[in-house]
Amino acid sequence: MQILRIAVPLVASLVLASQVLAQEPYPTKAVTIVVPFAPGGGTDTGARWVAQKLSERWGQAVVVDNKPGGSGIIGSDFVARARPDGYTILMSNAQTGAVNPSLFKKMPYNAATAFTPISLVAELPLVLLVNASLPATTPKEFVALAKAKPETLTYGSAGNGSSTHLAASLFESATGTKLVHVPYKGGGPAMQDLMAGVVNLTFLTVLESSGAIKSGKVRPVAVTSSTRSPALPGVPTLAETEIPGFFSISWIGLLAPAGTPKNIIDKIAKDVQEIVGAPEMRERFIAQGATPIGNTPAQFQALIDSDTKRYAKIIAEKNITATD
Repeated sequence: MQILRIAVPLVASLVLASQVLAQEPYPTKAVTIVVPFAPGGGTDTGARWVAQKLSERWGQAVVVDNKPGGSGIIGSDFVARARPDGYTILMSNAQTGAVNPSLFKKMPYNAATAFTPISLVAELPLVLLVNASLPATTPKEFVALAKAKPETLTYGSAGNGSSTHLAASLFESATGTKLVHVPYKGGGPAMQDLMAGVVNLTFLTVLESSGAIKSGKVRPVAVTSSTRSPALPGVPTLAETEIPGFFSISWIGLLAPAGTPKNIIDKIAKDVQEIVGAPEMRERFIAQGATPIGNTPAQFQALIDSDTKRYAKIIAEKNITATD
Protein backbone atom coordinates (compact mmCIF):
# COMPACT_ATOMS: atom_id res chain seq x y z
CA MET A 1 0.00 0.00 0.00
CA GLN A 2 2.88 2.35 0.85
CA ILE A 3 4.44 1.70 -2.57
CA LEU A 4 1.13 2.53 -4.25
CA ARG A 5 0.88 5.84 -2.33
CA ILE A 6 4.34 6.81 -3.61
CA ALA A 7 3.85 5.60 -7.19
CA VAL A 8 0.57 7.41 -7.90
CA PRO A 9 1.93 10.93 -7.17
CA LEU A 10 5.10 10.13 -9.12
CA VAL A 11 3.16 9.10 -12.23
CA ALA A 12 0.94 12.15 -11.89
CA SER A 13 3.95 14.45 -11.67
CA LEU A 14 5.51 12.91 -14.79
CA VAL A 15 2.28 13.36 -16.74
CA LEU A 16 2.02 16.96 -15.54
CA ALA A 17 5.63 17.66 -16.55
CA SER A 18 4.95 16.28 -20.02
CA GLN A 19 1.84 18.47 -20.35
CA VAL A 20 3.80 21.55 -19.30
CA LEU A 21 6.51 20.83 -21.88
CA ALA A 22 3.85 20.42 -24.56
CA GLN A 23 2.50 23.92 -23.79
CA GLU A 24 5.82 25.78 -23.57
CA PRO A 25 7.32 27.50 -26.64
CA TYR A 26 10.22 25.62 -28.18
CA PRO A 27 13.12 26.14 -28.19
CA THR A 28 13.94 28.67 -25.49
CA LYS A 29 17.58 27.62 -25.01
CA ALA A 30 20.41 25.81 -26.77
CA VAL A 31 19.68 22.45 -28.43
CA THR A 32 22.29 19.68 -28.67
CA ILE A 33 22.48 17.25 -31.58
CA VAL A 34 24.54 14.25 -30.51
CA VAL A 35 26.52 12.52 -33.25
CA PRO A 36 27.55 9.04 -32.06
CA PHE A 37 30.64 9.03 -34.28
CA ALA A 38 33.87 10.98 -34.62
CA PRO A 39 33.91 14.30 -36.50
CA GLY A 40 34.36 14.29 -40.25
CA GLY A 41 32.10 11.48 -41.47
CA GLY A 42 28.84 11.78 -43.38
CA THR A 43 26.68 11.64 -40.25
CA ASP A 44 28.69 14.43 -38.62
CA THR A 45 28.73 16.60 -41.74
CA GLY A 46 24.97 16.32 -42.22
CA ALA A 47 24.36 17.10 -38.55
CA ARG A 48 26.45 20.28 -38.75
CA TRP A 49 24.66 21.52 -41.87
CA VAL A 50 21.25 20.96 -40.28
CA ALA A 51 22.36 22.42 -36.95
CA GLN A 52 23.51 25.65 -38.59
CA LYS A 53 20.21 26.15 -40.39
CA LEU A 54 18.11 25.25 -37.34
CA SER A 55 20.08 27.75 -35.27
CA GLU A 56 19.41 30.49 -37.81
CA ARG A 57 15.72 29.61 -37.92
CA TRP A 58 15.20 29.31 -34.17
CA GLY A 59 17.45 32.09 -32.95
CA GLN A 60 18.98 29.62 -30.50
CA ALA A 61 22.34 27.83 -30.54
CA VAL A 62 22.18 24.32 -31.97
CA VAL A 63 25.37 22.53 -30.96
CA VAL A 64 26.80 19.29 -32.38
CA ASP A 65 28.32 17.05 -29.72
CA ASN A 66 30.38 14.07 -30.95
CA LYS A 67 30.24 11.03 -28.67
CA PRO A 68 31.92 8.21 -30.63
CA GLY A 69 32.44 4.61 -29.56
CA GLY A 70 30.85 1.18 -29.65
CA SER A 71 29.66 1.44 -33.27
CA GLY A 72 27.51 4.40 -32.28
CA ILE A 73 26.07 2.77 -29.14
CA ILE A 74 27.73 5.12 -26.61
CA GLY A 75 26.31 8.31 -28.11
CA SER A 76 22.93 6.72 -28.77
CA ASP A 77 22.69 5.54 -25.16
CA PHE A 78 23.47 9.07 -23.95
CA VAL A 79 20.46 10.41 -25.86
CA ALA A 80 18.23 7.50 -24.84
CA ARG A 81 18.86 8.51 -21.20
CA ALA A 82 18.44 12.24 -21.79
CA ARG A 83 15.43 14.22 -20.60
CA PRO A 84 12.70 13.95 -23.29
CA ASP A 85 12.26 17.68 -23.76
CA GLY A 86 13.67 18.21 -27.27
CA TYR A 87 16.92 19.78 -26.10
CA THR A 88 19.04 16.66 -26.63
CA ILE A 89 18.45 14.79 -29.88
CA LEU A 90 20.38 12.24 -31.92
CA MET A 91 21.65 12.25 -35.49
CA SER A 92 21.31 8.55 -36.12
CA ASN A 93 22.21 6.52 -39.18
CA ALA A 94 21.40 3.11 -40.62
CA GLN A 95 24.08 1.46 -38.48
CA THR A 96 22.80 2.74 -35.14
CA GLY A 97 19.12 2.82 -36.05
CA ALA A 98 18.62 -0.45 -37.91
CA VAL A 99 21.73 -2.67 -37.87
CA ASN A 100 23.07 -2.62 -34.31
CA PRO A 101 19.94 -4.17 -32.72
CA SER A 102 20.63 -7.40 -34.62
CA LEU A 103 24.42 -7.16 -34.72
CA PHE A 104 24.95 -6.87 -30.96
CA LYS A 105 23.46 -9.37 -28.54
CA LYS A 106 23.46 -6.87 -25.66
CA MET A 107 22.90 -3.12 -25.79
CA PRO A 108 22.27 -0.71 -22.89
CA TYR A 109 18.95 0.40 -24.40
CA ASN A 110 16.08 -1.12 -26.36
CA ALA A 111 16.41 0.40 -29.83
CA ALA A 112 12.75 -0.34 -30.60
CA THR A 113 11.42 1.71 -27.69
CA ALA A 114 14.17 4.14 -26.62
CA PHE A 115 13.61 6.74 -29.33
CA THR A 116 10.95 8.70 -31.17
CA PRO A 117 11.65 9.37 -34.87
CA ILE A 118 11.73 12.98 -36.04
CA SER A 119 12.73 13.06 -39.72
CA LEU A 120 14.95 11.31 -42.22
CA VAL A 121 17.47 13.94 -43.33
CA ALA A 122 19.13 12.22 -46.28
CA GLU A 123 19.75 8.90 -47.95
CA LEU A 124 23.35 7.89 -48.58
CA PRO A 125 23.18 5.47 -51.52
CA LEU A 126 25.91 2.90 -51.92
CA VAL A 127 27.57 2.28 -55.24
CA LEU A 128 28.94 -1.04 -56.47
CA LEU A 129 32.48 -0.26 -57.57
CA VAL A 130 34.91 -2.54 -59.36
CA ASN A 131 38.58 -2.13 -60.11
CA ALA A 132 38.97 -0.67 -63.60
CA SER A 133 40.74 -3.83 -64.77
CA LEU A 134 37.74 -6.06 -63.96
CA PRO A 135 35.92 -7.05 -67.20
CA ALA A 136 32.43 -5.94 -66.10
CA THR A 137 30.87 -2.60 -67.02
CA THR A 138 27.17 -3.28 -66.42
CA PRO A 139 25.19 -4.97 -63.63
CA LYS A 140 24.35 -7.86 -65.98
CA GLU A 141 28.01 -8.43 -66.85
CA PHE A 142 29.03 -8.26 -63.20
CA VAL A 143 26.41 -10.75 -62.02
CA ALA A 144 27.42 -13.12 -64.84
CA LEU A 145 31.08 -12.80 -63.86
CA ALA A 146 30.35 -13.43 -60.18
CA LYS A 147 28.31 -16.52 -61.03
CA ALA A 148 31.04 -17.83 -63.34
CA LYS A 149 33.70 -17.41 -60.63
CA PRO A 150 32.15 -18.41 -57.29
CA GLU A 151 34.25 -17.63 -54.20
CA THR A 152 36.87 -15.91 -56.38
CA LEU A 153 35.97 -12.22 -56.52
CA THR A 154 37.03 -10.35 -53.37
CA TYR A 155 35.21 -7.38 -51.91
CA GLY A 156 36.42 -4.90 -49.31
CA SER A 157 34.01 -3.54 -46.72
CA ALA A 158 34.16 -0.88 -44.03
CA GLY A 159 34.09 -3.66 -41.42
CA ASN A 160 32.03 -6.58 -40.18
CA GLY A 161 28.37 -5.65 -39.95
CA SER A 162 28.86 -2.31 -41.73
CA SER A 163 26.31 -1.11 -44.27
CA THR A 164 28.82 -1.99 -47.02
CA HIS A 165 29.19 -5.55 -45.71
CA LEU A 166 25.43 -5.98 -45.46
CA ALA A 167 24.82 -4.61 -48.96
CA ALA A 168 27.25 -7.16 -50.40
CA SER A 169 25.61 -9.92 -48.34
CA LEU A 170 22.17 -8.95 -49.63
CA PHE A 171 23.57 -8.91 -53.17
CA GLU A 172 24.91 -12.47 -52.73
CA SER A 173 21.61 -13.66 -51.33
CA ALA A 174 19.57 -12.06 -54.13
CA THR A 175 21.78 -13.31 -56.99
CA GLY A 176 22.93 -16.67 -55.65
CA THR A 177 26.56 -15.59 -55.96
CA LYS A 178 29.45 -16.15 -53.55
CA LEU A 179 32.00 -13.42 -53.00
CA VAL A 180 35.01 -13.35 -50.65
CA HIS A 181 34.72 -10.79 -47.84
CA VAL A 182 37.77 -8.74 -46.81
CA PRO A 183 36.84 -6.47 -43.88
CA TYR A 184 38.72 -3.21 -43.28
CA LYS A 185 38.64 -0.65 -40.51
CA GLY A 186 36.63 1.90 -42.46
CA GLY A 187 35.70 2.69 -46.03
CA GLY A 188 38.90 4.63 -46.76
CA PRO A 189 41.28 1.66 -46.49
CA ALA A 190 38.86 -0.52 -48.49
CA MET A 191 38.80 2.07 -51.26
CA GLN A 192 42.60 2.35 -51.29
CA ASP A 193 43.00 -1.39 -51.80
CA LEU A 194 40.30 -1.42 -54.48
CA MET A 195 42.14 1.30 -56.40
CA ALA A 196 45.39 -0.67 -56.02
CA GLY A 197 43.77 -3.87 -57.26
CA VAL A 198 44.20 -5.75 -53.97
CA VAL A 199 40.44 -6.45 -53.93
CA ASN A 200 38.11 -6.66 -56.94
CA LEU A 201 35.13 -4.68 -55.75
CA THR A 202 33.40 -2.88 -52.92
CA PHE A 203 30.10 -1.28 -51.96
CA LEU A 204 30.71 2.22 -50.56
CA THR A 205 28.69 5.39 -50.28
CA VAL A 206 28.66 7.73 -53.23
CA LEU A 207 30.14 10.31 -50.85
CA GLU A 208 33.23 8.15 -50.25
CA SER A 209 33.53 7.14 -53.89
CA SER A 210 33.47 10.35 -55.92
CA GLY A 211 37.22 11.00 -55.85
CA ALA A 212 38.14 7.43 -56.78
CA ILE A 213 35.62 7.41 -59.64
CA LYS A 214 37.11 10.60 -61.04
CA SER A 215 40.58 9.04 -60.89
CA GLY A 216 39.53 6.36 -63.38
CA LYS A 217 41.00 3.59 -61.23
CA VAL A 218 37.55 2.28 -60.26
CA ARG A 219 34.35 1.90 -62.24
CA PRO A 220 30.82 2.44 -60.91
CA VAL A 221 28.56 -0.43 -61.97
CA ALA A 222 25.31 0.20 -60.09
CA VAL A 223 23.81 2.01 -57.11
CA THR A 224 21.86 0.29 -54.33
CA SER A 225 19.02 2.77 -53.81
CA SER A 226 15.56 2.34 -55.30
CA THR A 227 16.11 5.32 -57.61
CA ARG A 228 19.24 6.65 -59.26
CA SER A 229 21.56 8.88 -57.26
CA PRO A 230 21.39 12.55 -58.32
CA ALA A 231 25.18 12.60 -57.99
CA LEU A 232 25.58 9.67 -60.44
CA PRO A 233 22.56 9.97 -62.76
CA GLY A 234 24.19 7.85 -65.48
CA VAL A 235 24.72 4.85 -63.20
CA PRO A 236 21.74 2.44 -63.08
CA THR A 237 20.29 0.92 -59.93
CA LEU A 238 20.47 -2.79 -59.20
CA ALA A 239 16.69 -2.64 -58.78
CA GLU A 240 16.08 -1.46 -62.35
CA THR A 241 18.46 -3.99 -63.86
CA GLU A 242 19.33 -7.35 -62.32
CA ILE A 243 17.61 -7.39 -58.90
CA PRO A 244 14.06 -5.96 -58.85
CA GLY A 245 13.27 -4.48 -55.45
CA PHE A 246 16.88 -4.36 -54.28
CA PHE A 247 17.40 -1.66 -51.65
CA SER A 248 20.30 -1.33 -49.23
CA ILE A 249 21.52 2.13 -48.37
CA SER A 250 22.92 4.13 -45.53
CA TRP A 251 21.01 7.15 -44.22
CA ILE A 252 21.06 9.87 -41.58
CA GLY A 253 18.08 11.05 -39.58
CA LEU A 254 17.07 12.70 -36.31
CA LEU A 255 15.70 10.82 -33.30
CA ALA A 256 14.58 12.10 -29.90
CA PRO A 257 14.33 10.30 -26.55
CA ALA A 258 11.07 8.38 -26.19
CA GLY A 259 8.41 10.48 -24.50
CA THR A 260 9.36 13.76 -26.16
CA PRO A 261 6.11 15.75 -26.61
CA LYS A 262 4.50 15.39 -30.04
CA ASN A 263 4.32 19.13 -30.66
CA ILE A 264 8.11 19.40 -30.29
CA ILE A 265 8.70 16.39 -32.55
CA ASP A 266 6.37 17.83 -35.18
CA LYS A 267 8.00 21.28 -35.05
CA ILE A 268 11.53 19.90 -35.51
CA ALA A 269 10.33 17.59 -38.30
CA LYS A 270 8.59 20.44 -40.15
CA ASP A 271 11.61 22.72 -39.86
CA VAL A 272 14.00 19.97 -41.00
CA GLN A 273 11.78 19.21 -44.00
CA GLU A 274 11.85 22.87 -45.04
CA ILE A 275 15.62 23.18 -44.48
CA VAL A 276 16.47 20.02 -46.41
CA GLY A 277 14.06 20.96 -49.19
CA ALA A 278 15.62 24.39 -49.78
CA PRO A 279 17.53 24.59 -53.11
CA GLU A 280 20.83 25.59 -51.46
CA MET A 281 20.77 22.67 -49.03
CA ARG A 282 19.63 20.20 -51.69
CA GLU A 283 22.55 21.18 -53.89
CA ARG A 284 24.95 20.86 -50.96
CA PHE A 285 23.80 17.33 -50.11
CA ILE A 286 23.75 16.17 -53.74
CA ALA A 287 27.26 17.53 -54.30
CA GLN A 288 28.39 15.25 -51.48
CA GLY A 289 26.70 12.17 -52.94
CA ALA A 290 23.67 12.24 -50.64
CA THR A 291 19.99 12.37 -51.58
CA PRO A 292 18.17 14.95 -49.40
CA ILE A 293 14.80 13.72 -48.12
CA GLY A 294 13.12 15.39 -45.13
CA ASN A 295 9.99 13.43 -44.20
CA THR A 296 7.46 12.88 -41.42
CA PRO A 297 8.06 10.95 -38.19
CA ALA A 298 5.75 8.19 -39.43
CA GLN A 299 7.57 7.87 -42.73
CA PHE A 300 10.93 7.76 -40.98
CA GLN A 301 9.64 5.09 -38.58
CA ALA A 302 8.52 2.97 -41.53
CA LEU A 303 12.05 3.10 -42.98
CA ILE A 304 13.62 2.14 -39.66
CA ASP A 305 11.20 -0.77 -39.27
CA SER A 306 11.77 -2.11 -42.79
CA ASP A 307 15.56 -1.75 -42.56
CA THR A 308 15.66 -3.42 -39.15
CA LYS A 309 13.70 -6.39 -40.51
CA ARG A 310 15.81 -6.63 -43.69
CA TYR A 311 19.14 -6.52 -41.89
CA ALA A 312 18.06 -8.84 -39.08
CA LYS A 313 17.25 -11.47 -41.70
CA ILE A 314 20.57 -11.24 -43.56
CA ILE A 315 22.61 -11.02 -40.34
CA ALA A 316 20.97 -14.24 -39.13
CA GLU A 317 21.29 -16.00 -42.50
CA LYS A 318 24.99 -15.13 -42.89
CA ASN A 319 25.75 -15.45 -39.15
CA ILE A 320 27.33 -11.98 -39.19
CA THR A 321 28.82 -10.68 -35.94
CA ALA A 322 30.62 -7.49 -35.02
CA THR A 323 33.81 -9.29 -34.05
CA ASP A 324 34.45 -11.76 -36.89
